[in-house]
Amino acid sequence: MKRLKNLASLLTRPRPPVGTTPADVVHRENKWRLLRYRPAPGQAPKLQTPVLLVPSLINRHYVMDLLPGKSMAQDLVAAGHDVYCIDWGTPGDEDRFVDFDEICDRYLGRAIRHVARTSPRNKTHVLGYCLGGTLATIHAAARPEHVASLFLLAAPVSFTDEGALAAWTRSPQFNVGSIVQGFGNVPWQLMQSAFHMLRPTLTAAKAVGVIDRAANDEFLDGFLALETWGNDNVAFPGECYRQYIEQLYRGDALMQGTFALSGIPARLESISCPVTSVVFEHDNIVPWQSAAALIDRVSSKDKTLLKLPGGHVGAVVSKAAQKNLWPKMSAFWAERDDAAPKPKLAPTPAPSAPRAKRPARAAKPSRPKSKASATG
Repeated sequence: MKRLKNLASLLTRPRPPVGTTPADVVHRENKWRLLRYRPAPGQAPKLQTPVLLVPSLINRHYVMDLLPGKSMAQDLVAAGHDVYCIDWGTPGDEDRFVDFDEICDRYLGRAIRHVARTSPRNKTHVLGYCLGGTLATIHAAARPEHVASLFLLAAPVSFTDEGALAAWTRSPQFNVGSIVQGFGNVPWQLMQSAFHMLRPTLTAAKAVGVIDRAANDEFLDGFLALETWGNDNVAFPGECYRQYIEQLYRGDALMQGTFALSGIPARLESISCPVTSVVFEHDNIVPWQSAAALIDRVSSKDKTLLKLPGGHVGAVVSKAAQKNLWPKMSAFWAERDDAAPKPKLAPTPAPSAPRAKRPARAAKPSRPKSKASATG
């Protein structure tokens, strides 16, 4: 009976509150802003190195703060982390010429430096999800100074896989120049339809799942929150999209070692900080091999590949993720929360034998001042 009642009221059911963990805007520029989540009253971060969450450029940031009681950001703050998150905002028509360097180097760089300044080490842990993880990886490869570690969730770095997205973008019929010239910013509807093509039966599968579990209010709230996020997408700045497709998807520049960020080589071998790459076995958007390729290329001695069951989104925000993945993330950062290095003091010199006293020198006769110096 409850299942039928919930199904009948599904269209009028109040949408659950999303992205509600209290946060302060600590930096704002163009369309993007940097959020700092507030701890509960009377609490303070226990760990010294902050954490910066970098979501995908084309999705809303609140996937990392989905629901009260089911929020990655909320759980990390409760675990004692000082948590920041980038909200990329919504690009306007005037942003069609914002390029990859502007976003990955200058926008992301300023966010990293702002967060790092709050740490005794002047560094921050960086978590990147999907395209946000690709941006974080490239930035760390070119400018590693303020990156304490990388924790990546389904972040593609190799683009030679046989997935549908890679095949589509490599097709001669996919004219990225004409798309950008015609649209300016690439519409989210175009990208959304491409994702739907990857799994045409997804809508039907969702409907079956809702019917089966409609009596579970917690499930319905989570489902509606995720649907709210999934349909709240943003456009891709045109010039950045063109470079993304041409250099990464078609040129596989990261794996080839030819990618540069603002003219600085961004080679994966330059990454030496601790790295964990999490891949998902049933991810149809980022094939797990595309993300796993990073681990063999970085120079880090502290590196881990973690392969989990699940898909691109569900495995990151599900109840199972809250019980297993999020605590692993917290433990990874807590174990690497090094204190600020203490300055090295010069060793105290050993006492030496007293030197023999030299005879006092006779005072030199003073010279008469020249006329010029005497008169000033």
